[in-house]
Amino acid sequence: MLKQFFIICSGADTDILKNSAIGEQNKYAGIGATVFFTALMAFIASSYALYTVFDNLFASIGFGFVWGLLIFNLDRFIVSTIKKRDHFVDEIIQATPRLLLALIIAVVISKPLELKIFEKEINQVLLEQKNELTLANQDQIALQFTPKTEALKQDIMALQNEVTTKEAEVNALYGTYIQEAEGTAGTKRLGKGPVYKEKRDKHDAALAELQALKEANAAKIATTETALAQLKANYDAQVTTTQPIIDGFDGLMARVTALGTLPWLPSFFIFLLFLAIETSPIFAKLLSPKGEYDFKLEDQETAIKSLVEQKVQERKLAIKADFAINDRVYTDLAEEEELYEYKRKKARELMQLQADAFYKGQQKLF
Repeated sequence: MLKQFFIICSGADTDILKNSAIGEQNKYAGIGATVFFTALMAFIASSYALYTVFDNLFASIGFGFVWGLLIFNLDRFIVSTIKKRDHFVDEIIQATPRLLLALIIAVVISKPLELKIFEKEINQVLLEQKNELTLANQDQIALQFTPKTEALKQDIMALQNEVTTKEAEVNALYGTYIQEAEGTAGTKRLGKGPVYKEKRDKHDAALAELQALKEANAAKIATTETALAQLKANYDAQVTTTQPIIDGFDGLMARVTALGTLPWLPSFFIFLLFLAIETSPIFAKLLSPKGEYDFKLEDQETAIKSLVEQKVQERKLAIKADFAINDRVYTDLAEEEELYEYKRKKARELMQLQADAFYKGQQKLF
């Protein structure tokens, strides 16, 4: 039963092969097994590839099954349409487009399986790429917030410098009136005289201004720091929002691109393996000698071809004979006086009817 199933997979004529030698049956069973297992590998490969796209097991298996059937049908068609010829060159010519199609199918089948075989290495490459994308994303987002952040920091620094400058001024005034009281500067008179009082009042006024400035600038700095904190929160929120997109950067195209960064030799060997599997039925038919099945199939096809050509030729001769008979019949009829008088009478009646119809049409115009 399994042998019969594989023979069906090979696309061979089961009625002819049933009456052929066991060796012929085994040959086509082997070809059919290759076609079947190639389609099975296509089903597995496409299911994995589609799972990386849809992330849904049932959808991937469903589409993978359809893809496997498509590859099975193509392989079966390729193998079944290769016929043994009398010259090997003719066989190569008819097999060339089928070999090109087999090459394309081998690429399509092998690539998803390469992704699965080298999954760990691809994940490492994707991790490095994700890290680079994360840093680049943070830098790009920072470019949106850096100008505002720097401006706010400059405002805070300006407010702090203003307070520092005022404190220096107050400290200088403090030193001035202390030195006046000690007699080491100013009037150089020891004691708290009018000049001392004037300098003390000036210092006290500046100190009051300093306190007011500190309170005002502290409020402004607090507001600015709140704005800075809000910018930082917005930056973190945007980074958090965009990070899942980077984390999801592991689709089919990303994995194929990552596979391209790995050494090409292992992937090439896997491709050669599937190319050999895909083209093996074709080469098996090309290299095998013309067997019993091929002779029977050729006999059946040539018999049908001869029959069809004979029928076509008979139709051509029948049409030619019919034309000759018609020519003779109408030639004889043309010489009969009775037929001439009959057609003359009918033609006269027809012309009278046409004249009457024209006359009635003219009357309606008046």
